[in-house]
This record gives sequence, structure tokens and C-alpha cells, in this order.
Amino acid sequence: MTEVDDPTRRDGEDVLVDRTQLADFLTRRRNDLQPEDVGIPRGPRRRTSGLRREEVAALCGMSVDYYSRLEQRRGTRPSEQMLAAIARGLHLSLDERDHLFRLAGHTAPQRALRSDHVDVGVRRVLDRLDDTPAQVMSGLGEALLQTRLARALLGDLTRFQGLDRAMVYRWFTSDAARRAYPESDHPMHSRVFTSQLRAAYAKHGSDSRAAAIFAALTAASAEFRQVWERHEIGLRYPGPKRILHPEVGLLELHCQTLHDLDQAQTLLVYTAVPGSESHEKLQLLSVIGDQSLTT
Repeated sequence: MTEVDDPTRRDGEDVLVDRTQLADFLTRRRNDLQPEDVGIPRGPRRRTSGLRREEVAALCGMSVDYYSRLEQRRGTRPSEQMLAAIARGLHLSLDERDHLFRLAGHTAPQRALRSDHVDVGVRRVLDRLDDTPAQVMSGLGEALLQTRLARALLGDLTRFQGLDRAMVYRWFTSDAARRAYPESDHPMHSRVFTSQLRAAYAKHGSDSRAAAIFAALTAASAEFRQVWERHEIGLRYPGPKRILHPEVGLLELHCQTLHDLDQAQTLLVYTAVPGSESHEKLQLLSVIGDQSLTT
């Protein structure tokens, strides 16, 4: 089994710094960034696919020695100013930038994760979406509330208990969770769910529910361990979501996401292009609700 580092070790400065994960994250992002992405000519003699350390150091405005030490798990703890420079130099997304700060033991802008309580305002919005698939999700992908049409489309996702409440846990431990999506889309779902769990773990630490899910999946799923090692953060789905319904078949739906920043919850609303086959199937589901077409 592949060893996964515990991201809560303390170094001599008595702050939470995960030097192994920090070095891995920087190295992988440097290798992912191409010369063309930052305006550097590739040249005929370049053998590496990503950027060289000296190129990243120049983009970040720091010495090659300092940056190299970070990738070699050495050197002093980087300051917030240094981390901001690295985030700019490596063209990190906001999610990746926040993750970088947390790995280095700094507080990134974050929203407090509260309980499963759904704000009354969000409930009112959901009440007005009865003819639309919509659901409120926690930061760990737990369904808190669903409209009638969301249950017809995806099933009652609020019924699960324990670790099964989290979609990422069900995804890697239950074949039933995968039947709702085409098999060709499974690798992308695995990466997105793992990316979301990594962000929650980095934000809330070793005593959090995210940490418990991480530990359980590390023990239970070789696929999860392999995807986790990619150290991806902030992934998004590239286009419409494809959902396989047992009665009406394949639907291609756009997913709009509304964030409740205070609650660290999201409202997901699924829509189809008017006049499309998927739109007609949604209308059919609206008529039959969660009753089987064969009944």
C-alpha cells in the first residue's frame, strides 16, 4: 500500500507545516506548467515537459537556491509574501493558492464550516425550485436538502448515515454510487471528489470529519490512494454533467452552483438546454416524480 503522509506534523518552528506535501505540490505544479503558458520559448533542446526550477524562481522573484530548498523539503518556512509570489509565479488558482498557504502553516482566507443547518433564506430559494432538480450540499458533498425533482433524478441522497453521507466515500466504496454516471466519466469524478476532500482536509485538519473520511478511504480503496497522490486541488467539471437515470436514460445537464459563504454550503441547480432531449426527459421526470415508470 502506498504511504500517504500525515499533513499535521510540526517542524522546529512549532507551526503546522507539511514539508513533504508542500514539496510535492510545488514540484507537480511546476511540471504541469508549460513554457508557453508563461511566455517562455520552448527551444529545440528542452527535454523536460514542464518548467525548470530556475524559470519558476525568476517568475516568483526569488533565488533559485531558495525555491529549490522548498522542493527539497529544506530551508526556512516561507512567509505569506513568498507564498503569494509563488502562487502568482505558478499561475495557481484561488483554491490552489489557499491550499499552498495551508501546507506552509499559514491561514488562508477561509469560511467557517458550520453544522448541517441550512439557512432559512436558502430554504426559501429551494422551495421555489420545486420543478427543478436542486439540492443543498455541505462542504464534504453531503446532501442536506433536495427538491422533489432532485430526488427523482438522483435518488434520496439525504438518507445515508455515517461516512456514507459523503459522496466521495460512497464513490470509492460503493458500486451503486457510480451507476448514476457513464463509465467513461468515472475517472474525472474520482479526481474531482478527491480534490474536494483534499481541500477540506487541508482546511480543517486532522481532527475533522474530512480526516476521518481520508483515513477510511486510504485503508479501503487503492484507486483513492492513487488519485490522492496526484495532489490535485480545486478541480471543476469541464462541461455538462452526464447522468444515467434507470428509467429515462442519459441526461446532459448544466450544473449552476450558488455558494452560501457563511455556512460553507452550496446550492446545486441542474438545468437542460430548452428543446433538447435532456430537457424533455426532465419534464417527464417532473410528471412522474420519484415513482418508477414501470409502476
